[in-house]
Amino acid sequence: MQLNKSTRHALYAAMEMTAAEGDLVTVAGVARRFDISEAALAKVFQQLVRAGLCHGTRGVGGGYRLARSPSEITVLEVIDVFEPIPAASRCLLDDSGRPCRDLGTCRLKRLFDEVDGLARATFASTTLETLVTGGR
Repeated sequence: MQLNKSTRHALYAAMEMTAAEGDLVTVAGVARRFDISEAALAKVFQQLVRAGLCHGTRGVGGGYRLARSPSEITVLEVIDVFEPIPAASRCLLDDSGRPCRDLGTCRLKRLFDEVDGLARATFASTTLETLVTGGR
């Protein structure tokens, strides 16, 4: 599974908000720490706010904090904001976007679906708190 750039940035932002333990984090601070464009990161934070995963405070002294406890937010919740679930008929080996003709019998599709399911289950069982603290 390969995550797009926005998803990776969102996970960095979520980890920083978790580590801040309720204090505000800034776009500039996260961007500097992970060497990310502030403009791209600001868009990511906006999407996290729209998804209800964090709250933003504008102005001097503003920033972002998680909307819920990091023990209640899973990694999958963050990923799902930025990663569309592929159509069931989409061939993972074909970039053309055409539906797969061998969908019912394709062993590779079944294997990739199984791996994707395992990855999603792992992300769903991992909270931001666990991710940041390593389960301590």
